[in-house]
Amino acid sequence: MKILMVCLGNICRSPLAEGIMKTKVPESFVVDSAGTISMHEGEHPDKRAIKTAAHHDVDISMQKSRPITRADYETFDKIYCMDASVYKDVMAKALNEEERQKVSLFLEAAGKFNNTEVPDPYWGGMEDFEKVFQLLDKGCNAIASQLTIHNL
Repeated sequence: MKILMVCLGNICRSPLAEGIMKTKVPESFVVDSAGTISMHEGEHPDKRAIKTAAHHDVDISMQKSRPITRADYETFDKIYCMDASVYKDVMAKALNEEERQKVSLFLEAAGKFNNTEVPDPYWGGMEDFEKVFQLLDKGCNAIASQLTIHNL
């Protein structure tokens, strides 16, 4: 199983989601992250994301931002988008129904959440990063459970 987490710049939400998901799924799973824009390409995650993840024993410090590519639609089995705008952009780049079937909103796929969007903590403080971490952690638990049950 190959999973791609996608947010806008690939420096806050999707790196956190990647790091968290890697702790929840078997080592045979591939988990990566990307952004819909290339503005931060090659950069490490936001320092606040790195610090928040480290507080929970998740190391995302060596990740590097990259934009989503055409190859990702062929490589990954599941593509999880952090918000509606990202979802719209990722769906617009899909060439066919098979590719579109791989794409979903992260929280919608996780189920049982009051909203479908993971808020972007970039303009907030450490408490916003912590809230996002907690939301992503719960979502990753739900998705990992679904995926591991179906892939045993």
